[in-house]
Amino acid sequence: YLAKLSSVGSISEEETCEKLKGLIQRQVQMCKRNLEVMDSVRRGAQLAIEECQYQFRNRRWNCSTLDSLPVFGKVVTQGTREAAFVYAISSAGVAFAVTRACSSGELEKCGCDRTVHGVSPQGFQWSGCSDNIAYGVAFSQSFVDVRERSKGASSSRALMNLHNNEAGRKAILSHMRVECKCHGVSGSCEVKTCWRAVPPFRQVGHALKEKFDGATEVEPRRVGSSRALVPRNAQFKPHTDEDLVYLEPSPDFCEQDMRSGVLGTRGRTCNKTSKAIDGCELLCCGRGFHTEQVELAERCSCKFHWCCFVKCRQCQRLVELHTCR
Repeated sequence: YLAKLSSVGSISEEETCEKLKGLIQRQVQMCKRNLEVMDSVRRGAQLAIEECQYQFRNRRWNCSTLDSLPVFGKVVTQGTREAAFVYAISSAGVAFAVTRACSSGELEKCGCDRTVHGVSPQGFQWSGCSDNIAYGVAFSQSFVDVRERSKGASSSRALMNLHNNEAGRKAILSHMRVECKCHGVSGSCEVKTCWRAVPPFRQVGHALKEKFDGATEVEPRRVGSSRALVPRNAQFKPHTDEDLVYLEPSPDFCEQDMRSGVLGTRGRTCNKTSKAIDGCELLCCGRGFHTEQVELAERCSCKFHWCCFVKCRQCQRLVELHTCR
């Protein structure tokens, strides 16, 4: 819900924390103790929504958001693989945004990662500002996970959410990059300085979308003195910390069902020539589709003029638009 609060301005006063909907009391207390970090948390939530909508733009469930709680509708209150993705991308978004804020000097509590220094085994000099992913991950664990921990660790849904939260953060950690700069005469690489950087968030989104497609259906089982999630089908190999897990199968998302928070696919644009899930046959669930001619305005006949601008004409083009019945 933080992502929707563009009207609130900066979260810079303790009273604002009290007004934030969707936070439990312990998150409100963390908000008050970490006011300077909260704008980064909001930025991370916005990133998560944008990335979710990009990754699912051609699916029956397209990560639509509502102006009420929960933001993603009732889909996330069920233990489905869609809920697994939302939790993973949200915890990753918070870790990513807080880490970037540390590196850019926005936060007093953290800065660059000073543990990365000296000469690497490959012979280059660690220098520059390495992204402080340890701080971003730790803050995400404290702020995002506290909601689940307050439910009691034995709740099946809390176990699922905590696992997927961690899988989201692991998607950043496993894709950390080394970026370098060369120094020397005429740009020769006599000396090379490097630093560790978080991957682009789009790469994190792609990684989690792959994990979504291969998610494991699990069930709670007592292992020793505690409860754990194990694959429902014993023939499947156990999931890793980086995999997404879910407790119940998803609806087909074809028809609108407001009680379940499913918006359906009527009126969605589909691809007539595709055989994949974005194709009209699958996206429209066999109901058929409407076709209409739409006039599209686009730039054409562009020319470069010296110096230095490009001038284009505005052209009209007729295209066919297909929408689900």
